[in-house]
Parts: sequence; structure tokens; C-alpha cells
Amino acid sequence: MNILIVEDDMSIAELVRDYLAVNGFECDIAADGIKGLEMALNNDYDLVILDIMLPGLDGFAILSRIREEKDIPVILLTAKKEEIDKIRAFGLGADDYMTKPFSPGELVARVKMRIERYDSLTGRRGKNAVLKIRGLEIDRDARKVFVSGVEKQFTAKEYDLLLFLAENPNRVFSREVLFDRIWGLDAIGDVATVTVHIQRIREKIEEDTQNPQYIETVWGAGYRFRP
Repeated sequence: MNILIVEDDMSIAELVRDYLAVNGFECDIAADGIKGLEMALNNDYDLVILDIMLPGLDGFAILSRIREEKDIPVILLTAKKEEIDKIRAFGLGADDYMTKPFSPGELVARVKMRIERYDSLTGRRGKNAVLKIRGLEIDRDARKVFVSGVEKQFTAKEYDLLLFLAENPNRVFSREVLFDRIWGLDAIGDVATVTVHIQRIREKIEEDTQNPQYIETVWGAGYRFRP
């Protein structure tokens, strides 16, 4: 999933990017309105996070132009708290509106919710509901996993961990990042649980757990999924 962050305060932009990255999103940042509009119109993003007060072109103008050409979720993240600004934003087609200061965790939750709602309404997720990798099939809608046509029983965390890795192939994720992504930034526990869950997943999907064909261990770095 690719997110565009249009924000001239780099400390805020980088904070949002880091929280989204931990949750598996790829993020681009534009620090002014003109560049932000150009990137929004010329690239395929799953969602745009947009400030209102920007150099070059304000967020309202950007939102209006996006709505002329694209139907993607847009969340306004701004210091403007007046009711009239919210009314204007929703009138122009904003999907959500958050004021600063904000909770990064809540923003991530809203991003996920808006993308899931968009996928549901457009049928985008339904077209690729089943992720197939050689003999492994992951049914996103039913939350089921099949190996060579045989369903395997997964706990919720095992499923979430497998799906996250499978949706981000060839990328190495440390145990710390995986723990934050699956268990949450505020979860209580130990990153060692990631190792335990990886082993359980391998026992269910690998023919030989000592020579895994799907989830590789990258020594000293973490884990990587082989497509």
C-alpha cells in the first residue's frame, strides 16, 4: 500500500511516515502544495494525507483537483480547527479530518479503515481476495490459509504475520518491526514471540522447516518472504 503525505512540517511528515512504515505502508512525502498535487495526480496512491496550510498551493485546492481526476481516500491532517474548515473539507470530498496535535496510532487506524472501506465499496480487494504463492493460498476475506489445497488452522496473530510478510515479498523485516506491526506499538510482550510464531507458521506451510521455501531467516537482520 502506497501513501502520499503532503506536509510542509518535516517533523510531522516523518513521524507519520515512520508510524505508517511500521504498519507496512510505503510512503512518499511532498513538502509543498505544487509538488504534492503533481505527485498525487501522476502516481498511483492508495490514500493521501493532506495538510491545508501549505506553501505554493493550499490543501483545499489540492483536494479539489484530486477529486476532478481521482477517487481515492483523502485524509486532511491540519492545525485548522474551525468548523467552517471541516465543512468546506467534506464539501470538497475529504474522507476524514484530523486536527493537530493528533495521535499517530489513531491516524494509522483511520488510514487502514479508509483504505478497507474504499476497497469494499469499489470491489478492489475482491478482485484479488486470494493471494496465491506457489502451493500456498491466503484468502484475505475468509482469513483462511491453504497449502496444496488443504486448509491449515492459524491463530489470528499467525495469520496476520503470514499475510503481512506475503504482501511484502523480498523485504527484510526485523523482529522488532514485525512485533510492532502485528502486536501494535503499545503491546506488552517480547519480540521473541515473533520467532515463536514464525516457527509455528513454518510448521504449517513448509515441507521442510529446516530448509524453508517461503519465510527465510536473514541472519542478523530478520525475516524475508520468498514469492
